[in-house]
Amino acid sequence: MTSDSRTSAPPAPTPDPASPTSVPAGRSRLAANSLWRMKSYLRPYVGRLIVLWLAASLGIATGIAIPLVSREVVDGPIAHRDPSGLLPLGLLALALGCTEAFLTFLRRWTQIGPVLGLETVIRDDIYEHVQRLPMSFHGAWQSGQLLSRVTTDLSVIRRFFGFGMLFLVMNIIQLVIVTGLLLHLHWPLGLLVAASAVPLVVMSLRFERRYIRISRQVQDEQGDLATFVEEAAVGVRTIRSFGRRHHVYDIYDESARRLFRSSMDKVRLSARFFTFLTVLPNFTLALVLLLGALGVGSGTLTLGTLVAFTTLMLSLVWPIASLGHILAMGQEAMTAADRVMEVLDTEPDIVGGPASVELPRGHLRFEGVGFHFTGEEDRPLLRDVWLDVRPGETVAVVGATGSGKTTLTALVPRLLDVTGGRVTIDGHDVRDLPLPVLRSAVATAFEEPTLFSMSVRENLSLGRRDATEEEMREALEIAQAGFAYDLPWGLDTRIGEQGLSLSGGQRQRLALARAVLSRPRILVLDDTLSALDVETEALVEEALRNVLRDATGLIVAHRASTVLLADKVALLRDGTVTHVGTHHELLARVPEYRELLAQDAGLDSEDQREALR
Repeated sequence: MTSDSRTSAPPAPTPDPASPTSVPAGRSRLAANSLWRMKSYLRPYVGRLIVLWLAASLGIATGIAIPLVSREVVDGPIAHRDPSGLLPLGLLALALGCTEAFLTFLRRWTQIGPVLGLETVIRDDIYEHVQRLPMSFHGAWQSGQLLSRVTTDLSVIRRFFGFGMLFLVMNIIQLVIVTGLLLHLHWPLGLLVAASAVPLVVMSLRFERRYIRISRQVQDEQGDLATFVEEAAVGVRTIRSFGRRHHVYDIYDESARRLFRSSMDKVRLSARFFTFLTVLPNFTLALVLLLGALGVGSGTLTLGTLVAFTTLMLSLVWPIASLGHILAMGQEAMTAADRVMEVLDTEPDIVGGPASVELPRGHLRFEGVGFHFTGEEDRPLLRDVWLDVRPGETVAVVGATGSGKTTLTALVPRLLDVTGGRVTIDGHDVRDLPLPVLRSAVATAFEEPTLFSMSVRENLSLGRRDATEEEMREALEIAQAGFAYDLPWGLDTRIGEQGLSLSGGQRQRLALARAVLSRPRILVLDDTLSALDVETEALVEEALRNVLRDATGLIVAHRASTVLLADKVALLRDGTVTHVGTHHELLARVPEYRELLAQDAGLDSEDQREALR
């Protein structure tokens, strides 16, 4: 969203990735940029590509020349019983065979680099683009669907570029040239061969239409199955704790069987078409041999011409038989390309602005902020929110579950964009700031932290790549995460996927250390201490007070002990801030605030009584 559309709703959600009808009619600017990048990548390989196509063309010519040499052998030295004439023709045939083998090697060698490199370029573009897409996109798309596009679909495209497209062109050229030669050698038999191509074309068109549909269905079901497997692997502890292993397996089994049935339908369709492609050339060959033998017997056709004709026709068996595989591969590649383009065609609705802030002070303001999800304009999650957090000041946001606290904090680093009003830092609308500038000034630690399958050090350095060992140690001490040094390899210990080898409290403390290490001007804590025990929480809060003195703090709080970290408290009710004041002020004059904190064990009843006097 640009600064010209301050109160407009976000764009419509991404179309259902499982629906073939969601493929856009035109290509977006981002997809065009990706195509331009592919062309740029291939530019250094132009020489190789020229050699590739030259080798392929010469290979076809060499393969066609060998049957013509065999005709000369049969009609010349053999027919005239001249052994001396066999040697030069035999050496010529041997040279042509060696040349064809060398050209085949050259063609395959020159195509490896460009094809694999092109797959890498597309994969890099997709990954880079996915990182720019907003949270609404990732909320609408299944992770398995994205994964299948970056792996399976790109492999399909690579196989077609590396094999299918080349042989499709080569086979068509070979079919045309050989058919022309057959007509030249003996036009009646040549017409018979040419006529046999008509049913091939008709069946190919019918096969193509049906194969597109079933191929898309199989690829989408593969994505669904990948999503389920990923979720089951991540949630294995939950599955086992509820004893639902067999139930989850049944769901998986049904998805796998659905994919199996669709794949079998695809195989049956291919099998029928490939059988037709095999039977028709063999039937045509039998007719050619029968009519050719009659022609040789009647003297209208020489034996050498029949041998050459038959050999040339046999050279068409592979191009015709492979036509089904190549068409199937082409349709799968087209479907895969459409699925990839669905991602590349998605325009990011959160983009950076042109403004710049050299050294932000961190003065944060919410000015009449409103937010609603697309299609829910009549049910805004936030409405007319006003809140002022000055540099060095910390504000705790308190509210009932579902009141919009997390959404409010997500508006600061623009994980979501406002649909009304604006959020400013030092007077600059956050939508006018470049995203790298904004997100280096704002650090967020979430209630459900995400850690990656890498070392503790690498997870921490996501907050700041140039951090020194001493700075990491200080951040870990603030977050009471010194346990990291007790791991088997210290900070170099890999902590496993999503950090599941650690406890919830340990993951939260590492995420907090990562946020602290980035030295933000604005520190957002989304109920970051919820998984900590009372003693550890007290130690972390004491250390955080020193950090928050030098930063602007916005804290989502449910515990009274966390609220006490803040200089003042904002009560969020029905999507808007209804009261702002210190903890004791709200405790004394806002009954709802007292009710929200009443059940927290950290709330000192004596403090409450004192505030109510």
